Amino acid sequence: MTLPSIDVNWIAVIAAAVSAFVLGGLWYGPLFKNAWCREAGIDPNTAPRHPARIFVTAFVCSLLAALVFALFLGPKASAADGFGAGFVVGVFFVAMSFGINYAFAQRSIKLWMIDAGYHIAQFSLYGLILGAWH
Repeated sequence: MTLPSIDVNWIAVIAAAVSAFVLGGLWYGPLFKNAWCREAGIDPNTAPRHPARIFVTAFVCSLLAALVFALFLGPKASAADGFGAGFVVGVFFVAMSFGINYAFAQRSIKLWMIDAGYHIAQFSLYGLILGAWH
């Protein structure tokens, strides 16, 4: 039995994964840190620093998500196709799944919008990068 070959641009996959970190730094930093912390019940001034293993885990998850999304898009997707697919995945798969969890956990709509918004932007950016850079 032979394994199928993976036909993706690995540099684009890595760039997409790195883009999630840049986006996350902006999103959960200057853009929404205070609002997110307030909704999550965390004091933004005394929030603990994350250990390196959390960033490693987040990068591995981002890398796997970008890789599988590249496979999902296929090699012929354009930047517009990728962006559109990323937006649809972000809204209708990730955000709606979060919505279910947040409803049962009785978390605020504002917290859901911040977290879901990040992932909508993340997958839209993945699609844009992967579609533009074959």
